Amino acid sequence: MVSLPTLLLLFAASAAIFLHRALSRRKLRLPPGSYGLPFIGETLQLISAYKSANPEPFMDERVRRYGSIFMTHVFGEATVFSADPELNRFILQNEGKLLDCSYPGSISNLLGKHSLLLMKGALHKRMHSLTMSFANSSILKDHLLHDIDRLIGLNLDTWSDRVTLMDQAKKITFELTVKQLMSFDPDQWTESLRKEYVLVIEGFFTLPLPLFSTTYRRAIKARTKVAEALTLVVRQRREEYNEGKGKKSDMLGALLASGDHFSDEQIVDFLLALLVAGYETTSTIMTLAVKFLTETPLALAQLKEEHDQIRARSDPGAPLEWTDYKSMVFTQHVVNETLRVANIIGGIFRRATTDINIKGYTIPKGWKVFASFRAVHLNPEYYKDARTFNPWRWQSNSSEAANPANVYTPFGGGPRLCPGYELARVVLSVFLHRFVTRFSWVPAEEDKLVFFPTTRTQKRYPIIVKRRSANHV
Repeated sequence: MVSLPTLLLLFAASAAIFLHRALSRRKLRLPPGSYGLPFIGETLQLISAYKSANPEPFMDERVRRYGSIFMTHVFGEATVFSADPELNRFILQNEGKLLDCSYPGSISNLLGKHSLLLMKGALHKRMHSLTMSFANSSILKDHLLHDIDRLIGLNLDTWSDRVTLMDQAKKITFELTVKQLMSFDPDQWTESLRKEYVLVIEGFFTLPLPLFSTTYRRAIKARTKVAEALTLVVRQRREEYNEGKGKKSDMLGALLASGDHFSDEQIVDFLLALLVAGYETTSTIMTLAVKFLTETPLALAQLKEEHDQIRARSDPGAPLEWTDYKSMVFTQHVVNETLRVANIIGGIFRRATTDINIKGYTIPKGWKVFASFRAVHLNPEYYKDARTFNPWRWQSNSSEAANPANVYTPFGGGPRLCPGYELARVVLSVFLHRFVTRFSWVPAEEDKLVFFPTTRTQKRYPIIVKRRSANHV
């Protein structure tokens, strides 16, 4: 008697053969590549690479064998991988036209159907524009910079001896995001909310079946608690708004004042997803910037010199001004290089909504497409010694700084360009300023980068800090 696993493998193999023959009959020129094993494809190779200290071989080996555009079969679906900057730009620019966003069920369920990540069409365009309007240069200059500087300073005031940098960075970015979205200063409520968020995010890359995944089940419960807490805030603010009092110039205020008549559920999903975006990625970049600088003493020395000069121009306790931020030239090189090397968002998945003919190949309707930003950022064709942290490559006289715009895409692009890209730069720059002018530090333990399910450090980068004396600045 044939076992069930054998039947499943035979079925999957037959399905793959049928798919290949069906596509061949349509005479499509598919990108080169391999379907891998029946049913599981090359999923195990992909996960194995990203669980190692060096995830690059999965892409490197296939690019070397097939070129910068290849097909494979991962996570149960035929997928075209692109390490080609022109195709990546095409994918980004044709969001909502030839391709739609496509994310794992666990992420979709935890963020909610009304999150910005899952919105499409005119509503997405409207909400994306609204989000960007709360993090543009003028808002940052006139309102947010002082809040950012103040909240970072308050957090650093509590540091002593040994700190786990990634945990502290997450606390900072969460408090900043809550302030921007709902005007709350840090307190017991915001800290309680943050602890639930940690559980929600842990469920993003799990099997979306509560019966089989404890992590996902815990994440769903935490998501419910977060939604309940945010719903109470939304209802209270709505009552105040309807009574003509308590109007605030934050994101929640803008949602209530818009003419779209959003429901409580829609606003909660929207805020919940923005809190995730502000919390997770920026805090990781902050941590990795310090790690890379610590391992590159010349860059750290130049960064300290730049920020000591800024401090010397004002009183020790004076807040940062916009002119101070704009004078952080080398800091922006460090920000650019950290984003390029770290690749917190390594790429994006999309699904073809029609047959797409490009670069001599056809991407069939219904296939997944993965635009790999990481593969481009770490390609020596575009960046010399691409896997080395080198902020000087961004100086204006460098040929690498003049690369086409589609080569450097740490914030994505097209209609789904990260709406908080300017805010993230300011937060990282202000954090580095306050950190390097207040502290000297050494790693408390040896730590290393890990890449699955997301890029981070294995031990969350513990450091020993020592306050710098006033005459150092």
